[in-house]
Parts: sequence; C-alpha cells; structure tokens
Amino acid sequence: MKTLQVGDKVPHFTAIDDSGNTIDWNDFKGNKVIVFFYPKASTPGCTAEACNLRDHYEELKAEGYLLLGVSADSVKRQANFKAKNEFPFPLLADEDKNVINAFGVWGPKKFMGKEYDGIHRMTFLIDEEGVVVRVIEKVKTKDHTAQILVAQV
Repeated sequence: MKTLQVGDKVPHFTAIDDSGNTIDWNDFKGNKVIVFFYPKASTPGCTAEACNLRDHYEELKAEGYLLLGVSADSVKRQANFKAKNEFPFPLLADEDKNVINAFGVWGPKKFMGKEYDGIHRMTFLIDEEGVVVRVIEKVKTKDHTAQILVAQV
C-alpha cells in the first residue's frame, strides 16, 4: 500500500468522529487541514502528541489550519480520549480503516523485537485544494507543533 506523498490529492472519505457524527472529506474543501494519525488513543506517546497540538491549537488556527486526529479506536475510546484531554479538534474513529488506508499509513511495524501491522504515526499537511503539501514521517510527539510550523511555505 502506497502512502500519500507531496502532490497527491487526498481521496474522498467519510468517517465517524468522537461524537458519532459522520465526517465527509468534501466538507474540508477550501481549508488547510492537518491530518495526524496516531496508533492508539490514551497511550503515552499519542497523548503527548495530541496534547502538544492542543496546547498550540490557537497558533495552528492562526496559520489557517483545521485539525483532524485519526486512529482505529472506537468512538467510545476516542470520546474518552478527547474528553479527558479537552481536545478542541475532532478525533476520527476509523475502525474500518477507510481513512488509514486512503492515506496509506497502515503497515508492518516493529516494537521490542516483535513485528506486527499497525498505524504509522504520521502527519499530513493538506492545502485548500485537498493536495498533500507536506508529510511528517518522524513525528516528535512532545514537539509536534514546532515540526508543523517550522517549514511554512
């Protein structure tokens, strides 16, 4: 499966958010969007990453970005993660992996010597036309906003 690259158009998708609402990618046309994928809600690395984005949310909004967090967790788990950490952005509960597969972030991983399939922690910056303008493959969970804002074009 191919991961979306700079210059690729994001394929259309729909997904359910942490409140059980259907999110349609078409609703984001005309906006710059940050889509960040994380392996599992409420785990230390994912919490650090999402809280860093939360803490700098106003800066990201000032740059014109909307944020979408995505993992394969259930609506209930995403809702708990969002409520506990007071995230001001929607979290997609992509249990059927429609969005994960559309972006190509599912694949083999290694952890403590074991190989398994899972979500690769990656972030995509997308322009108003729905085209990927930047891909961050090596996410620094505690300083992710700085990675995003460092290379504004």
